[in-house]
Amino acid sequence: MKSNVESQATSILLVIAGAKGAIGTTLAAAAANLCHRPQTILPSLTTTELLHGLDVPVRMHVAGWDVNTTALDDLFSSHGVLPEALWRPFADELRRLPVLTPPQENLLLEERVKRLCADIRSMRRHYPGARAVFVNLLPAAPVSDLSACTSLEALYGDPSSAAFTDLAYVLAALQSGLPVVNFTPNDLELPLITAEAAKRQLPMAGCDGKTGQTYFKVVLASAFKARNLAVDGWYSLNILGNADGKNLMDPERAACKIANKTELLDEILEYPVGKPYGCCTHKVHIAYYPPRGDAKEAWDVIDFKGLFGLPMSLRLNLQGRDSILAAPLVMDLARWMTVLKRTGRSGSIPELGFYFKRPKGPNPPLTFQDQVRALQRLAQQCRRDLGSDAA
Repeated sequence: MKSNVESQATSILLVIAGAKGAIGTTLAAAAANLCHRPQTILPSLTTTELLHGLDVPVRMHVAGWDVNTTALDDLFSSHGVLPEALWRPFADELRRLPVLTPPQENLLLEERVKRLCADIRSMRRHYPGARAVFVNLLPAAPVSDLSACTSLEALYGDPSSAAFTDLAYVLAALQSGLPVVNFTPNDLELPLITAEAAKRQLPMAGCDGKTGQTYFKVVLASAFKARNLAVDGWYSLNILGNADGKNLMDPERAACKIANKTELLDEILEYPVGKPYGCCTHKVHIAYYPPRGDAKEAWDVIDFKGLFGLPMSLRLNLQGRDSILAAPLVMDLARWMTVLKRTGRSGSIPELGFYFKRPKGPNPPLTFQDQVRALQRLAQQCRRDLGSDAA
């Protein structure tokens, strides 16, 4: 029988900021299922085939922080994401997950980082030998401009840095040797932060996970571009009733997400939608609608023109499950991070643009076709770097 240390060495530890939210708890249940009945999870992961043969651990564990003090296993009913049969068999295991209280917000940034580094050491002791990856699932935050900070000393000394909650977590993760997945729209990928990741030989992936409506927007926009069909206007509406939806009713917190959802269309098509009208005709709206809960709905009305400029239109109605769409992407990204760290890749990884609304790094792929090809090339490069003979 393998020792505990040996068994953890073949696993991934997700160290999550915001571990008790709807996505975090879904990840915890998915990780438990992955450990005990992997065939319920592996078919939903893109990396099952892409990274086949690259010694990617199958087992996953969850740890992290959250302001919510309710026991994790008591949150499934309130989030309303998963049927009881998917988490109840693992309730005792879920209750014991090391989810800690975040540092107090009145602490200076440097003090928070020190406290979080100590927390990460504690979490890793629970899973000795596991390959740890930091995942940012904190709520969307108001835009913070810290681009003028060119050193950690300047960042620690900037009064506005303390208000950017995510910053302490990513700094602690990098100082602790953890790759970073930024699934939020919050702009963590400051030049200083990506330089720090490169210095420490750690990969970063971000930002703003592309889960539902925007994923299909990229697919459709790429299809319109491939057929030379001119997009005349695109109206998008999202309704969702979870905590994310409520948080996004604050215009300052929604600004980054709406910009990410909007700007990518012009980038893919290579022209501004609405130019003939003298204004942008790509509209994106997010509405908090409590009856929907985590089961969000998205409506898209697309006006386009074909031969002779004659108008046509397309209607798309997506009835999705926000956390069910998000969780496997986070798991995929964590698996990528463990492989990329072993190859020596560091800083932002633009080839992972497939997973994000606003891919970071130099010249990220934009169309759906290019994003899929970039993933395939990245997997091939990892095989060459790691000397794998896997097909």
